[in-house]
Amino acid sequence: MLGKIEEIIDNNVIIKLSININEQPNLVNLHVVFEDGTNRRVIAEIANVNQEKMIATIVGEINNNIFTPGASVKPAFKSTIRLIKEDELELLFGKQQTELGFTNFGTSNVYEGYKINVDINKFFNAHFSVLGNTGSGKSCTVASILQKLYTSSPTPPINSSMFFFDAYGEYSHAFSRLQEKNPKLKYKTYTTNIVDPDTDILKIPIWLLDVDDLALLLDATSPTQLPIIEKTLKLVPILTGSSENVIRRKNDIIARALQDILLSGADSTKISDQVISVLAKFNTPTLNLESLIVQPGYTRTFKQCLYIDKTGKMQEMELVVEFVRGYIIEDHIEIPEYELNPFYSLSDLEMTMEFALISEGVLKSDKIFDTANIMNVRLHTLATGDNRHFFNYPKYVTRDQYIDSLIWDEKTNSKVQIVNFNINYIDDRLAKVITKILSRMLFLKASTLKPRGSRAFHIIIEEAHRYVQHDNDIELLGYNIFERISKEGRKYGVFLALITQRPSELSDTCVSQCANFVILRTLHPVDLKYIKEMVPNVTQEIMIQLKNLKPGNCIAFGSAFKVPTVMYVDLPNPRPLSNNVDLTKVWYEAAVQQLGTQNVGSQRFIQPLGTPQPMNQMAPTQVQPVPMQQPMATGMPQQPMNNVNRPQPMNTPPIMNPNQGAA
Repeated sequence: MLGKIEEIIDNNVIIKLSININEQPNLVNLHVVFEDGTNRRVIAEIANVNQEKMIATIVGEINNNIFTPGASVKPAFKSTIRLIKEDELELLFGKQQTELGFTNFGTSNVYEGYKINVDINKFFNAHFSVLGNTGSGKSCTVASILQKLYTSSPTPPINSSMFFFDAYGEYSHAFSRLQEKNPKLKYKTYTTNIVDPDTDILKIPIWLLDVDDLALLLDATSPTQLPIIEKTLKLVPILTGSSENVIRRKNDIIARALQDILLSGADSTKISDQVISVLAKFNTPTLNLESLIVQPGYTRTFKQCLYIDKTGKMQEMELVVEFVRGYIIEDHIEIPEYELNPFYSLSDLEMTMEFALISEGVLKSDKIFDTANIMNVRLHTLATGDNRHFFNYPKYVTRDQYIDSLIWDEKTNSKVQIVNFNINYIDDRLAKVITKILSRMLFLKASTLKPRGSRAFHIIIEEAHRYVQHDNDIELLGYNIFERISKEGRKYGVFLALITQRPSELSDTCVSQCANFVILRTLHPVDLKYIKEMVPNVTQEIMIQLKNLKPGNCIAFGSAFKVPTVMYVDLPNPRPLSNNVDLTKVWYEAAVQQLGTQNVGSQRFIQPLGTPQPMNQMAPTQVQPVPMQQPMATGMPQQPMNNVNRPQPMNTPPIMNPNQGAA
């Protein structure tokens, strides 16, 4: 027996020791059991120890061989106190065998060699976050967790669908060899590098974007701009169609816009210029600038009737108005869906938006035109710039067909488990928009599946603080897609995984909906405060540990972990390309190759520059350059460093041996 309970303050139990602490191994972070003769056993974690006393924090209780986390119960003062046994340890941290439905995360830092195996349904069936400073090992931790998900279980989850938004393009190296582990596993990657693409370029069909998507893409700032986008999307299948009904409808739309211009009361010259401008871009075989207006005794073209005389008047105004009205159809034309053109391009969309602006009468007001036309300018920039390649899809597909194509390998005709979107080569604004558009597509597809939840999509976002923020989406659209997924996605099978070094910059709503957290070393005081306030079950002791964790070591807690679990994560194989730059190589190697080296004693340095000599007269270097040492990769240690001399309770001296019970 370790000692007697002296005092209980909140969740802390102060124990007066009855053993010689100098003869014991390090007991801090081990778990103790309080037994009072009933079926209930209270479990606590040792927080502090001195020569006379020990402080243990209550973490839960074991009743009928089931561990229940929480500190609602307190031990009786008569309790005997001992270290936890191995069979009880399994109730807290899981079994050592990786069974079906479980995956290995890492190894305990407290109980040497004890594997931390996690229930897949409890971890991946919820939103989760991986937090930690740069260099703490986030990339390696995520890569290791996902690699083990597909390799440590007897049966890999071949029906899983992981969509990885890779901010730096570093994860392809970690996942590209999955098929070597199991031929059923497939990995697919898309790049945003249009100059030197190593894989397929990411392309999104522009016709799959609705009002909300285009508002984000065109950086709309006010809800008053949304009707223009809505009208554009309504008109583009018509203005790009060619059937008889479509042409009649196009004539009606064009004629109504022309009528508004003709009757605007503006200067005749301005009216003529605007009408000519509209018909130059928007016309049909029957309504255009060369359409004939027949009058008794003569025939003229539409353009000729727009002539302005010396007095600045359009003499044929009445004739032109009457001609235009002849194309206006009072009865609604019902166009069958199959006659509309669903397959259009960015250029088609740009043309249609310009017409939508005209048909909405924005030409009548310079102020309204300036506000609305800015989107058309942005659309023109998109349609003519390099970013157009990301929306130039080669064939018509529906949203469901497009998503299915992302997770299907045409070469092997099989399912893909991980899809990587390398968004490293585009600016943050476009990267954020593309991430939102694709995430929203996945959410909409999942929300319409029957039966509900029959498929699962995991959206994993690296550097999430750059994309999952509190934007003005709520003011503009009424919602933020990431916040909607965090609140509603679980019932449809859509889950967020947020990887970030700055949790304080994330959307509070998204963080609050995460059920599991894997936190590596964190130093920034703002982030530490944010974690303490936003993440449940974080004690002051955990906050202190977070600042001192070694790379690759983490504290995990949430619905998948019955108690906060300190562990180190094994290095992934292969690793993501997340190493730091080796300055000794970058700064000196080129100079060594150009100037040669000299060896004086044990020193190695660059040959000093003296009087220039022709290269063919310079004495050859007598000593070969010393090979540069390979730098130790940062991010995660080669060997776990935090569990050195950590005791297993089962191997402690007799008085502390938990398998013997109380002394």
